[in-house]
Parts: sequence; C-alpha cells; structure tokens
Amino acid sequence: MWQGIRGHDAVGKQFERAVATGRLASTFLFLGPEGVGKRAFAGALAKALLCERNREGELAACGGCASCVQVEGKTHPDLHVVSLPEGKSEIPVDLFIGRMEKRMREGLCYEMSLAPFYGKRKIAIIEDADRLNEEGANALLKTLEEPPERSVLILIGTSASKQLPTIRSRSQMIRFEPLPVGEVAEMLLGQGWVESPADAQRLAQASQGRLARAIELADPAVWEFREALLGHLARRRIASWTLAKEVVAFVDGAGKEAPLRRNRARLAMGLAADFYRGLVRQGVGASASGDDEGLARRVEAAVRAGAGDAEIAAARAERCLQAIGHVDRNANQATAIEAWIDDLATGTVNLLDTQ
Repeated sequence: MWQGIRGHDAVGKQFERAVATGRLASTFLFLGPEGVGKRAFAGALAKALLCERNREGELAACGGCASCVQVEGKTHPDLHVVSLPEGKSEIPVDLFIGRMEKRMREGLCYEMSLAPFYGKRKIAIIEDADRLNEEGANALLKTLEEPPERSVLILIGTSASKQLPTIRSRSQMIRFEPLPVGEVAEMLLGQGWVESPADAQRLAQASQGRLARAIELADPAVWEFREALLGHLARRRIASWTLAKEVVAFVDGAGKEAPLRRNRARLAMGLAADFYRGLVRQGVGASASGDDEGLARRVEAAVRAGAGDAEIAAARAERCLQAIGHVDRNANQATAIEAWIDDLATGTVNLLDTQ
C-alpha cells in the first residue's frame, strides 16, 4: 500500500523511480474512473514530495514534520489546489490568473511563479480538470510550456477525450485502474460505511472498482433505486413515463440543496450508463459486469427479452454520459431527466446526435 493509498502501488513505484533517477516530469494528467482514489493519491504524492525529511532521490512522507502536517491540514504555502466551485459548470479563469482588478497578481499561475516558501518545491493540483474550458487552458499555457523550476502540476480527470489538446500535449498521462473488489470491501469496513463483511462484499462487487460508488450504494434508498432502475432498463420496452417519475422522485429524495440533488441525478444516469456498458461488453463476448452478479443477471435478462443490441446499447450509454454533462452544466433537472429517459425509450434513434 503506497503511502497509505490502496490499489495504486504500481503508480507509486513509477513516481519513486522518477524521483530516484531525477526524471520527475513537471506536469501530470491523472486519468481514471471517478472514485478510485486519484485525488487521494495526488495528496499523498504532494505530501511525499514536500516532506522535509526526504533526502535527494527519496519519495516518502514521514507524517510528522512541519510540511507533512501542513499538507494534511491544507495549509502548506507551497501546495495550491484548484477545484470546481459549487454552482459552477466550469472552472473560472479567475482561479488561474486572478480577478480582473488583480490580473496576474493572484491565482494559481501567479502562485506557481513564486519561489518555494520552504525552498523545496511548488505543487499545484487541479481537481475537476474535465471542467477546464478553453479560456482556463489558455491561461495555463505559459505555466505548462515554461514550468517554474522544481514545480509539479497535477491535473485530475476521468478520460483523455475530455481534456483539451493544450493540456493533453503538455502532460504526462498517468492511468488509474478501478480498485480490486477486495480492496473496496476492506475500505468500506475499515472506514465504517458498513458493519457486515457480506454487505461490504456486495457493495464492492456492485461498485465496479470505485469506492465512491460503493459508498453511495451503501444508502438503502440508493440500493433500492438501483434495483428498480435496472429492472426497467432490462425490459424490451422502457415505460418512459413511469421511469421518469421514479427518477425524479429519487432526485427529490435528496432534499432541497442543489448539490445533493445534482449528485442524485448524476448517480441515476451513471448507474444506467454502467448497465448499457455491460450490454455492450456482453454483445462483443466479454464479461458483462466483472464481479457484479446482480448487474450480470439484469444484462442477461435484457438479452433474453430482445433488448441486447450492442450498437443501440452503446448509443444509450453515450446518451447517459451526455445527460450527466447537461446536469453538470446546471440544466433544468426535471427537463434533462425526461428528455434523457425519452431518448433511452426510443431505442432506434441516433442517440449520439441528440443535443
């Protein structure tokens, strides 16, 4: 277990070799499914790079020096983190180059241009890199092309296709794989999300290697909704009005706060995308769902019902991802849900062209 991070030992060893040989790059793009530990790994890497007790060529965090304590407390002067502000669909350019009245005198690019406070390194972590717009990417361009000495920039996203060419071409991509079922189950138990090993195993299998998804499914209401949703999707004909009503009720059950409702909508769409990806895998002769026996049964039921066309399933999976994008851009949720489910129900239209 590298620096306390489960499931990504190979990535940790890769960074250890780079530091030991003096070949650590300046910009990294962490890519992989949501909820597999990319942010936690970035934090652990920052702590190890900034640790005061490391000798040259070493990469480990002692956990007790002033730098390690400050990184843990999110107060280290040489570590800067940018994330998507609540209520925004894209990362504002101001976070990179400062507010209009203080352009280039504040923001991430300005902070990274300064010498390290402790003299070791400057590290920046950009969470939600999928939400970088062209203006933000252009603001980062000089920092990417001429990185300050002994600086490290880490961008965190889900896939290369969601990154702008400006970012992809100037970053070393690091792939993060889904976590093993056993690791997810152990973390669920260790962090107190469940009490029963059987429940931990059930949720881990359904998570597809994503701890965040397993934690979401630990909510009985979410698990119940998932079962009902998969039942609807496995039918030859989707009862669109009924399903839309159930999805809206599920979202409403999160309460009145917009972030919670948005997360519920994204979850419903993500669960549907998982189902359709399983149908695609089944259609090409691969395992439909890995360790998720419940999803596998639903996929098999869909095939028996005549709803297993891989091409249509791929289009529907893409439509689910598109719907998540609409929710992320703060579209009216009820309208987005109804349009999404209506498109899923048609089945034969070119969903990839749906706007």
